[in-house]
Amino acid sequence: MRPERGFALVAALFVMVIIAVVVATMSRLSVTQNTSLDLAIQQARAYHAARAGLEWGLHQLMAESNTTGVCPVGNPSLAGSGLSEFSVSLTCVKLPCATATCAQSYTEGSRTFNLYRLTATASNGSPDSRVDYAWRRLEVTVER
Repeated sequence: MRPERGFALVAALFVMVIIAVVVATMSRLSVTQNTSLDLAIQQARAYHAARAGLEWGLHQLMAESNTTGVCPVGNPSLAGSGLSEFSVSLTCVKLPCATATCAQSYTEGSRTFNLYRLTATASNGSPDSRVDYAWRRLEVTVER
């Protein structure tokens, strides 16, 4: 009788299939990880764009030239910065109830204060137009 042959070929094919599956899985994980990292970076940039919008609004509201306390609104430009692909929208509302009695302002000593809520929204397009779409909304309440 002749001894059986061909076991090495079957073992080699099995090892090659296992290695191919491992390589394909690692490749897929790498792509997923890179996509997640890109989204995390865009979310951080959206946060900073919204924060820049809030800071712009706070500067406009607290400026000495704003003697009447007019609420700033608008779309501050981020041109020339690393956030130029983001559009920012700022809204401001003078809060109607500053105290429990629902007065529009309150007085401490000789000064009268009003409360304002500023909301900045930053986005880099629309959800259906970008794979790395990011959106962030920040609010701040301030007295002046």
